[in-house]
This record gives sequence, C-alpha cells and structure tokens, in this order.
Amino acid sequence: MSEYTQKENVITVDGRDFNTTDLSEHAKEQLVNLDFVDEQIMQRNNEIQIIDSARLMYSSVLKSELVKVITESKNKTKK
Repeated sequence: MSEYTQKENVITVDGRDFNTTDLSEHAKEQLVNLDFVDEQIMQRNNEIQIIDSARLMYSSVLKSELVKVITESKNKTKK
C-alpha cells in the first residue's frame, strides 16, 4: 500500500513529491477518492472508540452487579 501526504499544492507519495497542478484529472480524482476513504476510516475508528468505551462501561457495571450477587448469596448462606 502506498503512503501519501498532501500539503497545499504538493502531494508526497512513497517519499516522492508531486505538484498537484501537474497531475492528470484522473490522478486528481483518485486523490479525492483517497481523501474520502481516509475520512471514512477515521470515522469508523472514532465509532470503534465509542463502542469500546461503552463496552468497558457495560463490563464494569456487570462486574458490580455480580459482586452484589455474590454478597447476597453469602448473606443468605449465613442465615
């Protein structure tokens, strides 16, 4: 997979700089496509972080509830 960065009118692909004004229309379309896909990846990664945070919270709440169950069970056994 090629790595690229873009700053103003210069794009760097695999360590080589290219002036974006020199690119063909097809190449410019591919830059737009890459930007779109990168944005989608970033959005999905953000969604994964949100989902992962929710999962951690649910897990923590579940553990708290299980501690209550264990404590209640011990209390019933003592009676």
